Amino acid sequence: MALPVREQVTYWGIATAVFLVVLWYLGDVLLPFVLGGAIAYFLDPVADRLERAGLTRGAATGLIAIVAVVIFVVLALLVIPTLIRQTAELIETAPELFAQLRDFLVTRFPDIVVPDSQIRQTMDEIGQTVQSRGAELLNTVLTSLGSFINVVLLFVIVPVVAVYLLLDWDRMVAEIDRLLPRDHAPTIRKLAGEIDASMSGFLRGMGTVCVILGTYYAVALMAVGLNFGLVVGFVAGILTFIPYVGAIVGGVLAIGLALFQFWGDWLWIVLVAAIFQVGQLVEGNVLTPRLVGDSVGLHPVWLLLALSVFGSLFGFVGLLVAVPVAAALGVIARFVVRQYRASRLYRGLEALDDEK
Repeated sequence: MALPVREQVTYWGIATAVFLVVLWYLGDVLLPFVLGGAIAYFLDPVADRLERAGLTRGAATGLIAIVAVVIFVVLALLVIPTLIRQTAELIETAPELFAQLRDFLVTRFPDIVVPDSQIRQTMDEIGQTVQSRGAELLNTVLTSLGSFINVVLLFVIVPVVAVYLLLDWDRMVAEIDRLLPRDHAPTIRKLAGEIDASMSGFLRGMGTVCVILGTYYAVALMAVGLNFGLVVGFVAGILTFIPYVGAIVGGVLAIGLALFQFWGDWLWIVLVAAIFQVGQLVEGNVLTPRLVGDSVGLHPVWLLLALSVFGSLFGFVGLLVAVPVAAALGVIARFVVRQYRASRLYRGLEALDDEK
């Protein structure tokens, strides 16, 4: 080994500190590049399959870009305006929904929820808070997306970065491999392969599951006539990324809205509940086993911790890098445990007997 372990730890520690400082101060600037890199990583297997089918890397990248543009145009013209409109309407309707819930509780349980009680006041406050905060959040998002700079960053730089990275992905990986320290290259390659398997299983697999389930929930709920069905499907699809959270939040929101909209017409309420039940059956028995598999290695609690910590420290960029970092730390932790169990520190006298 050319350098002592202490010096190597010092150098890599400094590199890690510099990376965190850059992420801290340049998070907003790095956002389109992190998004572009994530898109390229997600689509690299598709480009590889097209290459194996006979296309060049450039042709495969061009075909993927054309399909992506078509999908984006369809979403921008048909889905996004409806989603924004339904979200605004849901926020405006929130106080009325909570008032109806309050009146329902007062009627059905007069001894528990009496007029001017603490529960009634709390529900009124929740409704007003949802309306004010939700409207404020929606206005902030629309204002942010409406600015010229953010439009350029999100709709010009991100696709350009994604296309260039996707085109050069294999060459970049090969170049990074040539830069690995020679003494540790085999170990780093092995760990990198395990990290890639963990991340690809979760990011690509769960990302596909989220899109499929979100689309299914939105289409099915709108088909049965549920108000705000697109918003509920969108929320349930995004939160499916966190195990069980998407089904719980989406199901409670959908059934709650169905109770207010279809009260007394139990068939439609049962249909809404059945939609989520079918979605969970398909996710648990078909989508997750086939698209995610058993190689993820990310415990839901560990994932939530990573999202909370990195989101708090680095904002939205932190949320984007939380899953890769969590996957990497999980793989490194398992490697450290394996090394520890093979060491004399763990095995003690047993290791000395084996050495004789």
